[in-house]
Amino acid sequence: MRFEFYRFRFRFVAAGGLYFPPYESGNILRGAFGTIFRRLTCRPDCHDAKTCEGRAACPYARVFEPRAARGEGPSGLADWPRPFVFRAAHLDGRAIREGEAFHFDVHLFDVCNPALPYFVAAFAELAREGLGPGRGLARLMAVDGVDLNGQPGQRVFEGEPARTAEPAAPLSVDLSAAEPMDRVRVRFVTPTELKIGQRLAERPEFPILFGRLRDRIGTLRAMYGGGPLDIDFRGIGERAAAVRMTRCDLQWCGGERRSSRTGQRHSLGGFVGEAEYEGELGEFAPYLRLGKWVGVGRQTVWGKGEMELGE
Repeated sequence: MRFEFYRFRFRFVAAGGLYFPPYESGNILRGAFGTIFRRLTCRPDCHDAKTCEGRAACPYARVFEPRAARGEGPSGLADWPRPFVFRAAHLDGRAIREGEAFHFDVHLFDVCNPALPYFVAAFAELAREGLGPGRGLARLMAVDGVDLNGQPGQRVFEGEPARTAEPAAPLSVDLSAAEPMDRVRVRFVTPTELKIGQRLAERPEFPILFGRLRDRIGTLRAMYGGGPLDIDFRGIGERAAAVRMTRCDLQWCGGERRSSRTGQRHSLGGFVGEAEYEGELGEFAPYLRLGKWVGVGRQTVWGKGEMELGE
């Protein structure tokens, strides 16, 4: 039982000064990417991708505003999770000088149709139009595949977006590969918000953390990959409830954003820091490791909920 996905590193050189405010780099990329992606691919007469008659054949609708067609996906899940996340937290609060190289990563979960050429075309155009609050100009130089250890692999783009190569085989994590583990430390790298019912959890107690992570991995796999998780949900949930939190060192950080399209305000904040757990953790290890790449909790698409595992 495997989870497959792609990691790509988009490499740029600044053609002017750029600045990414703290906690906003991923959100800046998400918003600008969506605007340009829609402009490049949507029909001129489309006013709402969710109701557009041509959405079944529209790359923008499939990637940026995915919804279930009748009979597709789990019951009750009308809005699918977007099949990508950004990893740009290292740019938060950074000023980049003209001529300086910088990068961010994009993780794609639709392994059958990753839509990579659209990401390349949109970010090449975005770099020419300007990034960040000051609209600093840049040039997209290359896009490389990245392995599970963060090492570059196949170069899929260099030069013209139209020449983007087909990516090689996706990365794969075996979710059934239990590890001997009775103690683990989880570091929440970017602001994280976990919901329990209709409220936000004050602390990432293990059953809450694992439940949200399992559900996200399961939904992405069902929508875009190898199908629903073939596990005993009740049994694994009961075993997760037996794992104890032994240390919790967290702090709240971040701000909020205002949607230019709807006017609604959304939190950019959440907790960061570390938590430690003890118990029979072996079967949970692959899910915890995968959390680094898929994220957990709310608003993962722009980089919230990134976690790292230490033992």
